[in-house]
Amino acid sequence: MGAIIDIDGQPLVSDTAHRAASLTERELSSWNPLSGSPDADLTDELPTLVSRSRDLVRNHGVASGSIQTLTDNIVGTGLRLSATPDYKALGISKESAHEWSRKTEALWRSWSESTECDAANTLTFSGLTTQVFKSGLVNGEALALPLWLPNRGTAFATTVQLIETDRLGNPNHYRDALRMHSGVETDRYGAPTAYWVAKKHPGDQMLGGRLLASDYERIPAKTRFGRRRVIHVYDKERTGQSRGKPALTSVMPMFKMLDHYERSEMQAAVVNAMIAAFIETPLDSESIGEMFGGDSESYLKARKEWQVKLQGGAVIPVFPGDKVAPFTPGRPNAAYGKFVENIQRHIGNGLNLPFELVMKDFSKTNYASVRASLMEAWRFFIGRRQWLGTYWAKPVYELWLEETINKGLIEAPGFYQNKALWTRCKWIGPGRGWIDPVKEAKASKMRIDTGLSTLEDECAMQGLDWEEVLEQRAREKAKINELALSF
Repeated sequence: MGAIIDIDGQPLVSDTAHRAASLTERELSSWNPLSGSPDADLTDELPTLVSRSRDLVRNHGVASGSIQTLTDNIVGTGLRLSATPDYKALGISKESAHEWSRKTEALWRSWSESTECDAANTLTFSGLTTQVFKSGLVNGEALALPLWLPNRGTAFATTVQLIETDRLGNPNHYRDALRMHSGVETDRYGAPTAYWVAKKHPGDQMLGGRLLASDYERIPAKTRFGRRRVIHVYDKERTGQSRGKPALTSVMPMFKMLDHYERSEMQAAVVNAMIAAFIETPLDSESIGEMFGGDSESYLKARKEWQVKLQGGAVIPVFPGDKVAPFTPGRPNAAYGKFVENIQRHIGNGLNLPFELVMKDFSKTNYASVRASLMEAWRFFIGRRQWLGTYWAKPVYELWLEETINKGLIEAPGFYQNKALWTRCKWIGPGRGWIDPVKEAKASKMRIDTGLSTLEDECAMQGLDWEEVLEQRAREKAKINELALSF
């Protein structure tokens, strides 16, 4: 039986059970996206995506500001360690676990707040964390090599070297194979077993030349006794995905077209501002030629020599036969602001940022709406912070803690058998801040009083350690009593 069609020859009844899968409807017939594996869809296009992402962050203020806003809210001044070993499963007392945590955190601060943690000896752990997170946003991934450098004269031999992800790739630019995907070797289950890292950056023109197979070094994912040698941080969107993609990928075309549009509007406005009026002449080219003896060049020369000085309140004489026509440009475009704002809202949605944070503009919102948008953003920030702590901060902490225990600075019986129990921890990031301090302080007190929250949770939301807060309050109270003061 033939299909029922309309006057344009289109079927009235869909050719598929799901309309979205139709291959005949006019709106969908040309929509045929690629359907490849996670790596096939990404790895060949990754260099282009990364270079375009970097270009946007370098040259577009909104893109640069959005990346910085995400970094400020998720990483801020850094992630603070809160060691929480599982004392119940370890069979130790809560008091012993508390003392162990305080000592561990103090030793961690002595390492992480110095540049000893950086193999380049230039950044603290907070600086390394910021670079890792920004690289994850702009490049789609970050790569770090934990190193053992015992001869540097520092308290700890564990250090971390950050590597530009451009250096991760197949030797001799070989195509991906069954267990080699863009520089990442995997086993039969997809677990990384080794990484191929170039000894120089492929874009460093000073070092010059095409990278050869000898320019790559194969680095096992772990040592033979299980210690990490590579930390590869990226957001894995699909099972089997070996590399990460930039956060700007989905909104990159819109960003670029917005950039073109804004520059075109600005150029048009500048050109229009330079034109005051048009000079019109009623003479055609033949009349001009006859007036100057058949030579139009003489006419142009005469016009060029005709000088008029603009002065206030003056009557301006024009060239014989000319008249002045006013110029009324169509710039600035009346719809420009609304149109750009709408595009910026779409971009913010793609980056999981409300418009108010993308543009740092809170002039069009009230307390309820801005709080709702910031709460939605905060859920995203908390999730990304948890992701960063799990896949970056905790692996580094585990490597450092292993050395600390082996040096005898901390006691951890059965560490290798119960590693997950001893390395259990939380990471405290920057505080959420206040929109209305009075209302939010009252709400915080009510949550604690009704048992819906704890002082630890409320302090963590403001980027504080609850024990440090109580200890500081105790010191302040003792000082007030010592000075016989009252508040």
